[in-house]
Amino acid sequence: MDYNRDIFVNDLKELGISITDKQLQQFIDYYELLVDWNSRMNLTSITEYGEVIKKHFVDSVSLISFYDFSKVESIIDVGTGAGFPGIPLKIMLPDISVLLLDSLNKRVNFLNHVIENISLENINAIHSRAEDAGLDPTYRERYDLCVSRAVANLSTLSEYCLPFVKVGGNFVSYKSADIKDELDSASKALSVLGGNLDKVEEFTIPGTDISRSFVFVNKCKKTGSKYPRKGALPKKHPL
Repeated sequence: MDYNRDIFVNDLKELGISITDKQLQQFIDYYELLVDWNSRMNLTSITEYGEVIKKHFVDSVSLISFYDFSKVESIIDVGTGAGFPGIPLKIMLPDISVLLLDSLNKRVNFLNHVIENISLENINAIHSRAEDAGLDPTYRERYDLCVSRAVANLSTLSEYCLPFVKVGGNFVSYKSADIKDELDSASKALSVLGGNLDKVEEFTIPGTDISRSFVFVNKCKKTGSKYPRKGALPKKHPL
């Protein structure tokens, strides 16, 4: 199928991001796998090519415009779902090690299929809940950067994500634009978990009226050993 590649290239250019022909083909292949698997399992409600480009691919990689990746060697994507933002970031930043974490095994099977079929290296997908993996020494405080587009309030997400981040690293939450109340209610959680709110960057996805915010959290000190709490506590009773 002949896809309009200029949409993607121009959107990225507007964000100051350049893309190679090889990377562009990897995104096309990723899109085709996403649509194919989505016909058999629920990965995304967004399947039209132009919408996937903007709402999944451009949205995922837009962080490159706002964050210095030059000293980042490892990224973990918590609650990655169909691979967003972890796989798009890996395509654009091939030298960085990436771990994709998801609680549903059939999604992990899809992610591994994508990794193999679009020739990505130094990237892995694992089946685990964040509250379990966050207590595992294999993953705890091992990553320079944790990213998440998961849908949860910032207090809950911080408890899931900050335990993975090294002291001196960062957690970045992909959010909708209006997050003032969330920021206010998350201040205690960030403090308890060893984090500190650095800044919030707002932008609009090119060619849309979709407003987004990146919440940047610095990891200032080690997370207490009792976090993340087990079970549904982080969701039901945020810090």
